[in-house]
Parts: sequence; structure tokens; C-alpha cells
Amino acid sequence: MPAVMLQGTGSDVGKSILVAGLCRALTNRGLTVRPFKPQNMSNNAAVTVDGGEIGRAQALQAIACRTQAHTDMNPVLLKPQADRTSQLIVHGKVQGTLGSGNYREARAGLLGAVIESYQRLRAQADIVVIEGAGSPAEINLRAGDIANMGFARAAGVPVILVGDIDRGGVIASIVGTKAVIDPQDAAMIHGFIINKFRGDPVLFADGYRQIETLSGWRGFGLVPWLSATARLPSEDAVVLERSRDATISRAIIACPILPRISNFDDLDPLKLESEVDLVMVPPGQAIPADAALIVLPGSKATIADLAVMRREGWDIDILAHQRRGGAILGLCGGYQMLGKRVCDPLRIEGDCAEAVGLGLLDIETQLSPTKRLQHVSGEALGARFDGYEMHMGNTTGPDCTSPFALLDGGRSDGAMRADGRVFGSYVHGLLSSTELRAALLAKIGLHSNGSDHAGIVDAALDDIAAELEHHIEVDAIIALARQADIR
Repeated sequence: MPAVMLQGTGSDVGKSILVAGLCRALTNRGLTVRPFKPQNMSNNAAVTVDGGEIGRAQALQAIACRTQAHTDMNPVLLKPQADRTSQLIVHGKVQGTLGSGNYREARAGLLGAVIESYQRLRAQADIVVIEGAGSPAEINLRAGDIANMGFARAAGVPVILVGDIDRGGVIASIVGTKAVIDPQDAAMIHGFIINKFRGDPVLFADGYRQIETLSGWRGFGLVPWLSATARLPSEDAVVLERSRDATISRAIIACPILPRISNFDDLDPLKLESEVDLVMVPPGQAIPADAALIVLPGSKATIADLAVMRREGWDIDILAHQRRGGAILGLCGGYQMLGKRVCDPLRIEGDCAEAVGLGLLDIETQLSPTKRLQHVSGEALGARFDGYEMHMGNTTGPDCTSPFALLDGGRSDGAMRADGRVFGSYVHGLLSSTELRAALLAKIGLHSNGSDHAGIVDAALDDIAAELEHHIEVDAIIALARQADIR
């Protein structure tokens, strides 16, 4: 059963998007395709059909395959909580917290779990498209590796190396990768793809041939800059900061970029609204005083991010906004921050046992080791929605008697201040629901254009697949994938 792995010359070279596009291209050819990433590190996660969680990029790749996300698609997920610690997720469930040092010791023991998931996917697919993490050129991380060549060698999967020409030095990055990696690792690489090319491809013809000559690997194609990528959810927080067009008069919805921000793709649907200017506020900048709505996003370390919020002075901006009658929405960790107190007696998220919240909702939260992971649907602000819960905390208090949402099955969610201008929810994905997004915008005096977020994402995947069919040798990749041989 064929399989092929895309690894990169570095992080953020576009592997995730190329895997998603290739998955859709192969699916459009009538093949049963499954995505796979042995190990991912991201605080952007999605709930799966089997009640676990995986990286958001693999959930998008599942959509590209027109199938439901499953924990086997990303068996090892690391969710950073602090500079040197991460929550470890294996097969969708929390397995504890690891530091940077002991993870390097522990990861080799996770290879068995990775291979188990990969074998199950192979059994149900015509082809598996695999994404590496980081780069095989990080040879200091090779011992015990399960994300790149450690997996490829163990599973007998052929590799294609992806280089990003937009960042410069693509010839050196591809040829240099072969120069520094182990010869047996290099033997697993059968070719390369050049990604993010702008301009006339003829101008890089000589460079393309020189890479083939110097590396001994064949080229599988030159991928242009894919404009449709802008319509897809972003996986990494590095893309959050973007410039504003101050010449366009639109209502501002502002969101502070906290260090451990999670599931920030919750806000992506707002980018589709013609009356909205979504402003992601980086450290060192004030939250715009003329914002119509402030959204406090999810956080992997609520107490630590609360401290950062105060250090940045954003708490002052938020309280001033509330006094002016502005609306505030808290999502998951952001909802917890809106309360009077967040307690972490078991030190689940860090060294601090409790912190004072913003006090805008009469609630308190106690973090717990049990994580709620489930898809939900219900009604909020008079509108229907679908979404998912992913949190480790129990929130109680008087304002919970005025819930933000009523979930199907009778359970309530979130809380709302008596004036109706401050509200919070544990549900992620709320704003993807066209009806609820329209209701939220109406609450701040705006009109929704009714954009179908899911439909736009799906169409973008088709556009990317069409570009890949045109610019890379898909038939040759399928032929290469047939060389996969699980060992």
C-alpha cells in the first residue's frame, strides 16, 4: 500500500499545505487517502471522531481527504506550556508533561505507538501522505528521532524534500541537507520539491538542474506561490501578526497575541467578513481603543498568560473598553481569564497555584487533570452552532446561571454578564457557524456577509490541488509511493 513522506529543509517551508493539497489531488483522482504526521508540536488542535485530539494541520489534511479526523493521523502531539515544558498527547490522550531534556529520552519509546497508528491507516487507505516535522538537517536531534528520518527508516517510506525558495538559499538548503545527514538517511530521499516560487519558472531552470546535479536527487516540481493558502486556517502562531490597511473603514475586532495562545484559528472566519478588520495585537502594542469587540483567545497556560496580559497593560485596555460599553468575548482560556480567579492546585499548567482574573464575570475556575474532548452543538445568541470542547478546567459561579450557550442534550456552556456585553464560552469553532457569527456581529451593530467558512476552505483545497496537478509530477509521486514497505 503506497506511502510517501514530505520532509522539509526547515520549519515553515510549506509542508503542511503541500500535504493537504496532495491529499486533495489524490482524493480527487478517486483514491482513498489518509494524512499522517508522526509527531507534531502545536497548541492549535482539533477534536477527533474517536474522542481525542490531534494537530489542527492534520485535521485540515483530513478534510482534504474528505474523511473525519482520527487520532491515528497524529499519534504524538506536543502542546507547549512554557519555554521548556510541553503537554504530551499520545493517541489523542494526555500522558503527562515533559521537559525538553526528558522528552529527547522518552521519544524513542514512542516509536511503537507511531508505527501502530501508521499501520492502521495503511490498512484503510490506497495511499498515505506523511508530513515530517522541522527538518532532517537538524542532525543534533537525530538520535531517537520519530518525526523525520527515524520514522522513514523504521517504516521504509520514501521521502521527498521540500525547499522554500521565498526565504532564499534554496539551493544550499537542499544540497546542504544531503551533505550533513547520515548517508543511510540520504538514501531514503528520492527527490525534492521547490515551494513558494514567484515569477517566471524559466528563470530558475538552471538552479533546478544544479540542485539535481549537486544532490543526485530528481526534481518533482516547482510550486508557485499559492494564493489560496490565505483562505486556509493557519497552523503556526508566527503568522498571526499582519499589517492593517488603515485606509479601509471597518469595525475593529481585536485579539491580543498571548505567548501560549491556542486554537487561534477560531478567529479565522472573522477575516471573511467585509465589515470587520480583525486586528491581532502583538506584544508592545495597545489594544485599539476604538475596537468594537475584544476577543480573548484560548491559552495553553492561562495563569501564565494572565501575568503577561498584565505586564503588557492589556488588562487596563480591556477594563477601559468594558467601561466604555464595549463587548468582550472569551474563548476557553480567555473565558477563564474573564472570571475572578483561576486556581491550579495540582500545578497542571505551571508553578503558580492561582491567579486573580480580570473580574468581568462572576465566576471562578479550577484546573483539573481531566480534559474534556468532544464535539458539541447547540444554540447561543439565538443562533445554532457546531463546535468542540477541549479544556482542563471546571468553571462555576453566579454568572454561569446566565449561560452563553445551551448545548444539545441539556447542558449549558459559558457565562454572560448581566449587561450582555461580556460573555465567555468553552466551545471552539463557534465562529465557523455562519448563523452564530452573524448573531455575534449583530450584537456589536454589524452585518454579516454570510460567508460559508467551511465551503471557502474546501474550495481553497481544490484550488491548491489543481495547482499541484499542474506544477508537480503527481504520477511520479504515486509511483515513488509504491516503494513504501513497512518493516
